[in-house]
Amino acid sequence: MIPSTTHRFNKPLLGKSLLSFVLGAFAVLGFAPYYIFPAAIISLAGLFYCLQNTGSAKHATWLGYCFGLGLFGAGVSWIYVSLHDFGGMPFLMAALATFAFCAFLALFPAAFAWFNQLLTQRKKNSAPAFPILIATPALWVLFEWIRSWIFTGFPWLTMGYSQVPYSPLAGFAPILGVYGVSLLCALIASLLVLWFTSATTANKTMRPKIALGIFLLLILGQGLKFIPWSTPIGAPISVSLLQGNISQDLKWRPDEVLSTLKTYLDLTRQHPAQLVVLPETALPLLLEQVPPDYINALKEAGKGTVLAGVVEDANGGYFSSVVNIGATPVQSYRKNHLVPFGEFIPFKAAFGWIYRDWLHIPLTDTAAGGTQQRPLALAGQQIALNICYEDAFGEEIIRQLPQATLLVNSTNDAWYGHSLAAYQHMQLSQMRALETGRMMLRATNTGATAIIDAQGYVLAHLPHFTTAALEGWAQGYSGTTPYVRWGNWPVIGLCCLLLGLLLSQAAHFRLAYKDDKS
Repeated sequence: MIPSTTHRFNKPLLGKSLLSFVLGAFAVLGFAPYYIFPAAIISLAGLFYCLQNTGSAKHATWLGYCFGLGLFGAGVSWIYVSLHDFGGMPFLMAALATFAFCAFLALFPAAFAWFNQLLTQRKKNSAPAFPILIATPALWVLFEWIRSWIFTGFPWLTMGYSQVPYSPLAGFAPILGVYGVSLLCALIASLLVLWFTSATTANKTMRPKIALGIFLLLILGQGLKFIPWSTPIGAPISVSLLQGNISQDLKWRPDEVLSTLKTYLDLTRQHPAQLVVLPETALPLLLEQVPPDYINALKEAGKGTVLAGVVEDANGGYFSSVVNIGATPVQSYRKNHLVPFGEFIPFKAAFGWIYRDWLHIPLTDTAAGGTQQRPLALAGQQIALNICYEDAFGEEIIRQLPQATLLVNSTNDAWYGHSLAAYQHMQLSQMRALETGRMMLRATNTGATAIIDAQGYVLAHLPHFTTAALEGWAQGYSGTTPYVRWGNWPVIGLCCLLLGLLLSQAAHFRLAYKDDKS
């Protein structure tokens, strides 16, 4: 009788699976509101170590999937709140939909782990293993980048965000952008794995070199923080960012419209400024339905420029817009990057029944604004507006630069209740400020309403779920950071080039090995 080895094999795999899941969840501590930036690097190092000690691509893929389930299960499970609490989806279906969403996102770390195992595994009599220092960081970043655009993209919890604004690695953001910072996170994680695995007598001499390499990266990043990538232009302007705190389940009720309009008019009267910003769809009417007397009253109360989130009915479609109230000529920005299943229905013929039978989300079939919209010339500034989670896409924000002198985000994260979503969203804005060398103003319905400086630090931040206004000053900036000039392509191109060189080297060694055998 041949003894079974299944139990002995699965027990360590089960332990590694659990560890990978915990490591993924642990990475969430690197993001807002915790900002414990080493957590993301440590979690990646733990995953990379597990993969280096895994015998097959199948098992590596499973460990990567477990890591992804931990990361997204702990980090973006707030999707459930929007589906159940405000969308009206039944509990079981909302829970299943949330799990399915996290399970889909986990496919990207799984795919990374599969490819990584093929490139870095060591086999007897095979070509030399590909360096973990090249293949692993490059692959990790490529799959984060793919996640940022496939099916319109969801770049949430990209590891580079975890380093903003306090980590020394944040200094690389104006040059390399969020994916460059992710690449450095993965590189340091790989170096930590090499440091840990070089404990044998033969390899102990590597440890000081590895430690020096990590130290130099951190020192360089910290030094880059002192470079002024942009310069102030003009005098600072006074700003007032309004947070109406309108409950999402009341926002679109006809009997609550007058109360909502009064809330924002009162806040504007109490907190006038050169630039007053209202949140996304703050006025729960079509722009054409807003009474002219109200528009005039809001304009007079602001004593400057008033930007209001409202829905426009134009060109045969509905647009989620930000409009300068009462000014002539009227200027507006129309949201371009729409939320799938939230603002438009992909594959409507197949999924339309979900909205008819289960969900009750308004404005699920809006139109997209153009990709070439320019900054609005208001309040002595060139204002680059973005709505909702458009600030998650750095390559889209820089379309309005370098002409823009100030960034403004108008959003409504009330859909996600008292969760991590609003804090994580604010961290995306912090990265955009760093990448562009511009201040970012955030006006939100329930939080996080904030003033962010050009270095990515939050200067002022309203308590969440309060009806208030955040008053302060905003400085316009001019100049072009390397990221504004080149976007994500240098980092993505570098990763592709490195992997291409490794693959060509693999083919060379395989041919050489066959010649030696013959």
